[in-house]
Amino acid sequence: MKTHSFPFSIAYADTDVSGIAYHARFIEIAERARMNWSRGIKYPEGDLGFVVRQLDIKYSIPLLVGDDIIVETTPMTVGAASVKIEQKFLRGGDVCAIMHITIAYLGRDMRPKAIPESIVKFFE
Repeated sequence: MKTHSFPFSIAYADTDVSGIAYHARFIEIAERARMNWSRGIKYPEGDLGFVVRQLDIKYSIPLLVGDDIIVETTPMTVGAASVKIEQKFLRGGDVCAIMHITIAYLGRDMRPKAIPESIVKFFE
């Protein structure tokens, strides 16, 4: 499966008083990377699309104000109604954090629904 790269620079607004990226900002940055990656998905009328069902983050190396990073987004497994994604926060050759996300596909009734074949192809 194809990996998407999203460049991002850590700004003062992303950090705490010590200049280290605040842990919750990783979630927002990851969301921006996933949004950028998934721009080409066309949802059938009436479907809500994907929502985050589960999220797990392992922090390894702090990100600092001024750091230029790349967030790599890779779909790992595509199930009937969900997709497991890995996102790596990279600074140079260092992995600063790894996030594993499960997104679920929802219909208009807010219940899980089979992912349409046209969208499954997007992840391959």
